[in-house]
Amino acid sequence: MSKPAFKRSTGSFSDNEKHVIIQDFLKGGKSKDEIWRKYTGSADHGRLLSWMRDLGYLTTSHQIMPKLALNGYDMAKKKYEFTNPEDKYENLQLKNRIADLEKKLKDAELKAIAFSTMVDIAEKEFKISIRKKFNTKQ
Repeated sequence: MSKPAFKRSTGSFSDNEKHVIIQDFLKGGKSKDEIWRKYTGSADHGRLLSWMRDLGYLTTSHQIMPKLALNGYDMAKKKYEFTNPEDKYENLQLKNRIADLEKKLKDAELKAIAFSTMVDIAEKEFKISIRKKFNTKQ
């Protein structure tokens, strides 16, 4: 096992040393625990993540802020989608309304076809013209 880069307790790191450790993590390729062991020789219990929050590397949505990903060391950013329960409820209501309106439209189309068929049958049976004739002068 390699010798730790800094053999100190957690609270004794300067801000510059914290930045060095965080930037090494941001380069990618190693886990937080591997980076922590490299610099301290012990297991990380969330301290690296805590430092990242304290020093402004993470926003509340756990995405690395672009201005603080120093020296071009950018990690792949995860896209977190926070949905509001009210939005889900509204979407569900709108989908139900659309389904109801589609059903009413289908019923109206069937009703129109039925009326048209009834008029056709009446015109044949009684030999009278029921539909309005277009292009006729009054």
